[in-house]
Amino acid sequence: MRRALARTAVVVSGAAILVVETLATRLVAPYVGLTLESTTAVIGVALAGIAAGAALGGRWADRHDPVAVAALMLVVGGLGTLAVRPLVRVLGPVLGAGASAAVLLVAASTLVSVTALAAVTPAVTKARLTGLDRSGEVVGGLSAAGTLGSLAGVFLTGFVLVALLPVSAILLVTAGMCLVLGLVVAPWRRRSDIVQGGTAAVVLAVALVAVPGRCDADTTYYCAAVTPDPADPAGRYLVLDDLRHSYVRLGDPAHLEFAYTQRFAATIDTAFPAGEPLDTVHIGGGALTMPRWLAATRPGSTSEVLELDAGVIDLAVRELEGGAIGGTTVRTGDARVNLAGLPDDSADVVVGDAFGARSVPWHLTTAEFHDEVARVLRPGGLYVLNVIDRDPLALVRAATATVDSRFGDTMLIARPDEFQPGGGGNVVVVGTDRPIDPAALEAAVAGYGESRAVLDPARTAAFTGDAPVLTDDRAPVEQLITTGA
Repeated sequence: MRRALARTAVVVSGAAILVVETLATRLVAPYVGLTLESTTAVIGVALAGIAAGAALGGRWADRHDPVAVAALMLVVGGLGTLAVRPLVRVLGPVLGAGASAAVLLVAASTLVSVTALAAVTPAVTKARLTGLDRSGEVVGGLSAAGTLGSLAGVFLTGFVLVALLPVSAILLVTAGMCLVLGLVVAPWRRRSDIVQGGTAAVVLAVALVAVPGRCDADTTYYCAAVTPDPADPAGRYLVLDDLRHSYVRLGDPAHLEFAYTQRFAATIDTAFPAGEPLDTVHIGGGALTMPRWLAATRPGSTSEVLELDAGVIDLAVRELEGGAIGGTTVRTGDARVNLAGLPDDSADVVVGDAFGARSVPWHLTTAEFHDEVARVLRPGGLYVLNVIDRDPLALVRAATATVDSRFGDTMLIARPDEFQPGGGGNVVVVGTDRPIDPAALEAAVAGYGESRAVLDPARTAAFTGDAPVLTDDRAPVEQLITTGA
């Protein structure tokens, strides 16, 4: 086997493994969420496939023509790559959510392709070895080539391809490279084999494109969709992966549907005179619900939106009337990085509503991050934070303790049932450097239909107890949700 062809086969197979692994996280997220468990499942299944492929590829190469083994594994890997997306879309709704479902879904969709592609390197290595002389150079050189291919696959996918191409196109190109290379490497080119392989490739390529999924748009980070509200012809949900993140009523920018947005509004209206324009910063944009509400109810307000995913904003502009909101500007990129670039004392309100699946991204929960929030707020400013948690509400307690460590007056807003055993949901944390009248806030929240929903500072402190303050050194956000530890 010629050196250049051998190295090309190893580089391409290594790159293809990491393309599949990188995209698998995005593909399974609409069905099992983008969580620590789903990410762990992708990495774990990939490592299992690599180990199995290395063992099987070496064994088969000892028993058969190693060049033929390498060629066959490239073809199987290419066909498996074409099958990844259709399998996820067919099996995802059946398997449901949860950690075990995530492992099963990732394994069923990617294990064959990863295992086959991982078998290429030992087969090629066997083909290149002609004796013990320079065996170290051969093994080391091919191992390095495979690692370089993997690096190219992960960096190209994460930094370039996802931003430029749909997931289906990336998988098509990756599979095509494997299939063509398998044909070039093969010591046999029987017409019947080519016809069968080509037919399988065409069928899987059609399935890759044709099997329907849940996305209106594959954004950089999400499978994003806009779905109608069956109870309201003008209502629209923004769905990111498997969760409804935002709600908009077309033609009615002052409407707030979700309880947590109503709590935001009640807190803002309690803290500031009615109709007064406010300068606001929004950590997370979604469907731009709160900037719409501010522009409608407080004309002249400004909204600086810090949104990680430009594709989400594009969808909101196209389908959710997000393109002409007065005083609103959007900065795409990481919210913590962009917040650090805002001037001191430049905002009256900071709204925290950023989520990666069901949890606030850990680096947006820490005391160091809240130092930045306090820096950007003017004296007398207001910080409201949306946290999703469930019994025993360990994350809510830790997040509240962290906010309280940086603000002089802290309260919680949630329905009583959300604090009961087995309860949970969206809890809004309120932080200020000046007192807000709990009775007035209670009345404002009650105006949206929620009674006894406000915990004043004393009750908030009792609820928080000795919960830890989250820091950049330790902020186990997803573990707090998962285990309550």
